[in-house]
Amino acid sequence: MKLSTRVLNRTLLARQHLLERSPRTVPEICDHLVGLQAQDSPPPFVGLWSRIADFDPTTVSDALEDRSLVRITLMRGTIHLVTPPDALRIAPHVQPELEKVPFRKGFNYGAMVGLDPEEVRGHGEAVLGDEPMSAAELRARAAELYPDRNPGAVVQTWLYQLPVLQTPPRGKWKDNSRPIWSRVEPWLDAPLDPSYPLAELLVRYLRAFGPASTMDMQTWSKLLGMKQAIDELGDRVRTYTDERGRTLYDVADGELADPDVPAPVRLLGWYDNVVLSHQDRTRIVPDGAAPPLRAFAAQVSPVLVDGFLAGLYKVFVTAETARLRISPTRTWTKTESAAVAAEAHALLGFLEAGRRACVEILDVDADLRP
Repeated sequence: MKLSTRVLNRTLLARQHLLERSPRTVPEICDHLVGLQAQDSPPPFVGLWSRIADFDPTTVSDALEDRSLVRITLMRGTIHLVTPPDALRIAPHVQPELEKVPFRKGFNYGAMVGLDPEEVRGHGEAVLGDEPMSAAELRARAAELYPDRNPGAVVQTWLYQLPVLQTPPRGKWKDNSRPIWSRVEPWLDAPLDPSYPLAELLVRYLRAFGPASTMDMQTWSKLLGMKQAIDELGDRVRTYTDERGRTLYDVADGELADPDVPAPVRLLGWYDNVVLSHQDRTRIVPDGAAPPLRAFAAQVSPVLVDGFLAGLYKVFVTAETARLRISPTRTWTKTESAAVAAEAHALLGFLEAGRRACVEILDVDADLRP
């Protein structure tokens, strides 16, 4: 069966809870999405606000404090907001690939080349121990142990080599303080679980992002062995083809969405999972090319209109005002512009309650800088 791009679009939005806001709890959404992208503090809050009805941001802050949610380096070597079971069972899949990174010549201009990885890891385990430490404290210890190396590169190496997470207060509502790092196992008082099958992880990916190709799965996870893992699932998955004839896999009981169902405007957080988790992004980005990561790094975020990326926005805050500037990537109708403006005002009310809100829709492809 061949699936149109529009069917894939609406199915993705439905599975991401972006067609209508969900009554699910924050942990339930995090489990379903296999974590939320969380390199910076605000994006997961925007992502949850866009997906959960009556979302209360303090639930995330409380969960980080009571350790029922954690911010941990997982898929693609990036920080995700996940539940403890996922932290413990996904990290063993991710760690082997992460640990290869620091000793390549391209890492910090070869800063770690020539050192014994196991010796470096041993020092990292001893330094970090069982108590959280700031990056500054880690750098000081790195300088003592490796006086002829860049201490920042040594710390980055430890953070790749060891399963670590960021402890609060970073990641709480309105808190973008510098990271405090902890090893996963002492923070959660539980061992890593290396027995969790990759095939089960891919089932969950398909429930949240499918139907998808093996290359989509690899782009999402940065892991290898996709085809073998899918083959292990047997009749738990079914196959389709896309408009280009590529094979797409899906869970056997996965429902496909009506391609004609209306898709409301959504303003997402920068680095949102829905834009970054496929190799072929044409199901949500019209030309298949998501904005470059350097744009997201400048806190530029996607606007979805009729289900597809159709603009970018950025919020500028002063003591009294909150201004949300939007740059469409195509011409919008008056109805679309009005819907975008309404959602933008609602988002400002969530993010910056108490400040005077202003929404500006610029010309197509205009520069977002003020």
